[in-house]
Amino acid sequence: MAKTTASQPNKNRHLNRFYYPLDQAVEKPFNWRQMLRLLTYVKPYSRKLVPGAIIAMFISTLIRMAVPVIIGKVAIDVAIKHEDFNFLTYLVIGISILYLLSYLANTFRIKWVNILGQNVIYDLRKNLFSHVQHLSHNFFDKRSAGSILVRILNDVNSLQELFTNGIINLLMDVVMLLGIVVILFVLSPPLALAVMIILPLMFYISTKLRRNIRRSWQEVRIQKSRLNSHLNESMQGIRITQSFSQERENTEFFDGVNTDNYESERQATKKSAYFGPFVEMSNAIGTVILISYGAHLLILGEANGGIEIGTFVSFAFFLGMFWEPISRLGQIYNQLLVAMASSERIFEFLDEQPNVEEKADAKEVHDMQGHIEFDNVQFSYNEDRVALHEISLEMKPGQTVALVGHTGSGKSTIANLISRFYDPTAGVVRIDGMDIKDLKIDSLRSNISVVLQDTFIFSGTIMENIRFGRPEATDEEVHEAAKVVGADEFIKRLADGYQTEVEERGNILSAGERQLLSFARALLANPRILILDEATASIDTETEVKIQDALKKLLHGRTAIMIAHRLSTIREADNIIVLEHGKILEQGNHKELMEKRGEYFDLVKSQFQMLNAL
Repeated sequence: MAKTTASQPNKNRHLNRFYYPLDQAVEKPFNWRQMLRLLTYVKPYSRKLVPGAIIAMFISTLIRMAVPVIIGKVAIDVAIKHEDFNFLTYLVIGISILYLLSYLANTFRIKWVNILGQNVIYDLRKNLFSHVQHLSHNFFDKRSAGSILVRILNDVNSLQELFTNGIINLLMDVVMLLGIVVILFVLSPPLALAVMIILPLMFYISTKLRRNIRRSWQEVRIQKSRLNSHLNESMQGIRITQSFSQERENTEFFDGVNTDNYESERQATKKSAYFGPFVEMSNAIGTVILISYGAHLLILGEANGGIEIGTFVSFAFFLGMFWEPISRLGQIYNQLLVAMASSERIFEFLDEQPNVEEKADAKEVHDMQGHIEFDNVQFSYNEDRVALHEISLEMKPGQTVALVGHTGSGKSTIANLISRFYDPTAGVVRIDGMDIKDLKIDSLRSNISVVLQDTFIFSGTIMENIRFGRPEATDEEVHEAAKVVGADEFIKRLADGYQTEVEERGNILSAGERQLLSFARALLANPRILILDEATASIDTETEVKIQDALKKLLHGRTAIMIAHRLSTIREADNIIVLEHGKILEQGNHKELMEKRGEYFDLVKSQFQMLNAL
């Protein structure tokens, strides 16, 4: 009751907050083409592991089917009937040897299919992660980090059981089922028909359940995605939650999301569980038929169209074995449904193509000078939101250009287009006279460094973080870059200096220290174009004064684009471009714009008045 009650105040809110149009359960037939695509991940191991596993499976299956025949038709109807105990002893020894051989075959089969499954899961997760790494920013704009994590972790994990056991067990159970049916009809066609009379009804009911079960597992994947999204958001925003004393509200919100996840799991498991009891009921009916009709055939005797006691015993063995693979096939079918729900979501990501595509004949960038031109560039994030209106501007090599304007004026959009995180809706962006669409993306971005306001520090050492953009850099080069930007001083005060382990997102460092590390990282990469997006916003005034000289060294000889609200940081810029609603209002250096007494003058004046008021 507590679970339901707690979630009621947030019921509509949590459904809307984590609702993604791209994450919906849909009715689809079983996709065999998708299944075959999934099996292509087995192909690299088909020569080494698959043949051995199949041979081992056939050996163990044939032994399992041979033993009941030996016991019934040979041991009972021959050895025991004729009281040939020496022959019976040999049969017992032979059956023991067969069981030992079956044990060895099963051991190797389990070993090989587990190795196969682990390798397939490794490759699938590697391919998915690598593919996502190269998708455009537009892809990440539409999805939460949590929903992406669910697909790379949970959805791939859900395929593990299918690859380690499901596929080979499916083959084994089909072979066993067909083999048993053939043997039963050879032993006694009338009795075989009698015990299988329940099969048409069972297949009819299982077909009816199929679509419902598959949709339920799709819903489970979606709810897990929403749960993971909320967990990811909650952990990253824990400081804000605690600052506003919203722990209780956040817990209630989580309870609502968790309840939906719980309900989806419960419903899917319940529907999947229907198959097991039905198979048990079918087995019970088959056993009743065997006993009643089999007893009748026993009384008739083999001479009158009946059966011998050995045949009856073999039938009893095979009947128990008959429902076993059917029951497992139901479980494997459930695995297939889960796999289909997960693989649909995995292949959706793998089929996603970058909005920013690289041409087949794209060129490498050599000796970039950093001459940037925007020629009537227009850009829209979506149809309702035009971010840039036919912008034309020029940034000369080695020039420092500042972009200023109110929030949403298009400053960061210009920076994103230069790095080719997005492509213009219209117009051309050129670097050194070349359309950046004609350049290789990696080659272009290797000549550009970006320093953001909310800089990201990775788990690892200080040294590894500075070296991130240029992994081959020497320790001496890392130290020199840190000294130039003024980071060396605080790094040496840390317990382990450059080898200090920083936590996720660099939480052991202050905002200013993280920003200084990002400056060192950018400098070490030695870019021809440097983009500073509110890069000094998190640095206090005293620290800002310290790094002004460092910035001059950092910017020297490079084309630099500075985006700043704090106008004191851009006074020395060669060109200041004032933007408003995606249009250029005015441009020039600080002195020229102040003399114009236009929009820039008003921005400086209002900021100066604000500082005086403080």
